[in-house]
Amino acid sequence: MQIPPFTLERQYLEIGSDIEKEVLKVLKGGQFIGGDVIKQFEYSFSSLIGTKYAVGCNSGTDALILALRALDIGEGDEVITSSFSFFATAEAISNVGAKPVFVDINPNTFLLNTNNIEKKINLRTKAIMPVHLFGNSVDMTVIKAIAQKFKLKIIEDCAQATCTAWDGQKVGSIGDIGCFSFFPTKNLGAAGDGGAVTTSDAFLAQKIRELAVHGSPKRYSHNQIGYNSRLDTIQAAILNVKLNSISKWIESRKKVANNYLNLIKKYDFLSLPETNTQLTSHTWNQFVIRFKNDTFSIKDNPQDLFETNLEKYKSLRNFLKYHLLKKGINTIIYYPIPIHSQKAYQNTSYIREELLETEKICTEVLSLPMFPEITYEEQTYVVENLDLIIKNYFNFI
Repeated sequence: MQIPPFTLERQYLEIGSDIEKEVLKVLKGGQFIGGDVIKQFEYSFSSLIGTKYAVGCNSGTDALILALRALDIGEGDEVITSSFSFFATAEAISNVGAKPVFVDINPNTFLLNTNNIEKKINLRTKAIMPVHLFGNSVDMTVIKAIAQKFKLKIIEDCAQATCTAWDGQKVGSIGDIGCFSFFPTKNLGAAGDGGAVTTSDAFLAQKIRELAVHGSPKRYSHNQIGYNSRLDTIQAAILNVKLNSISKWIESRKKVANNYLNLIKKYDFLSLPETNTQLTSHTWNQFVIRFKNDTFSIKDNPQDLFETNLEKYKSLRNFLKYHLLKKGINTIIYYPIPIHSQKAYQNTSYIREELLETEKICTEVLSLPMFPEITYEEQTYVVENLDLIIKNYFNFI
C-alpha cells in the first residue's frame, strides 16, 4: 500500500468539474487580473473569517510582508515570534528591515510559550506575531492582554489555520491583521501560490490593498513603494469553488485526527498532539506526533543535531521515518531545523539555551499522512506499521 502525506488527486475527483467550469469562465472572459471574481472571493473569505475586509495577494509570505508594512514596522524595530515555524515567518520580518525576536515554544502544543513573551519586550518591540501552527491556535487571550499592556500590534500568522478558532472567534480576526496562505497543501489551497490579509480596520485594509499593487490607489498613481502581489483571478476562481467545501473538509480532518488519537498505542516516549485548551477549535492542517529524544544535548553541533538521515543521526524519529517509507507510508518532518539555526541567521545573536524546547522538538516531530479523504483502512495500516517499527527499533539499538 502506498500512502502519501497529502494528496489533491482525491479532492479533484470530488470538485474537479466545478473547478474546470469556473476556470473556463475566466479564460473565456479574458479578465485575468482583478475583476468580480476577486471581489467575490475577498467578500466570501472575509465573511468566513469574520473580518470586515480581506485583500487577496500573491502568497502567505507576501501577506506577512504587507501586514508589517501596513503597520509601519521596519528598520530598527523588533517583532516577537516563534522559531518553530516555516522560514517565511521570520523572513518577512527581516525583509522589512526589522528583527525577529524568538520566544521558545510549549513542547506539548508546539506553539509560542506566552509565559516567555514579556521578558523579550523592549522599546524597539512593535508587534507580536503568533503562529497558529498545524491548525492549532495560540492563546490569543494572553496575546491580546500583553499587546494591550505594552501597546503592541498583533499580526496573526494563520498560514496553517484557516477556520481555526480561539474562544469562538476565528484566528485572523482577533489581532490587528491576519495573514493566510493558500499554498496547495493548506486546508484551503489554490492551484499554486496565493494568500490573503484580513482586518477590520478600514485604513489598514486600504493601505494593504495599495501596497499589493505597487503602492497604487488607482492606475498610474502611487502613494508608496509597494509590491506586485496580486492574487490571480484564476486562483480566486478555484478558491471560490473550494470555499463551498471547506467546512466539510475540516470536519473530515477532525475525524481523521480522532481516528489517529484512538488508534495509536500509548508509549511513555510518544506524545500525541494536543489542542491548546478547550477554547481551541483545531483544524488539523497536520497531524504531528513527537518521539522523545533522550540523546538530545544543547551542546551538540546544530549541523549534526538537525540531521534527518538515519545513518548520520540515529534517533527513534529518524528510524521511524526511514522504515515507514519502506512500507509505502510517506511522512514529513515539520520542521527539521529551527529558523534561528538556519544559515541565513547564523550571524545573529540568538541564545540557543533560551530556545531549548524549539531545538529539541525539531529532533522529535513527525507528521503522519493527513488529508480529508484518507480512509480508515489506510490509517489503520499507518498505525499498525508504526507500532511494529517502534518495537523493532528497540531491537535495533
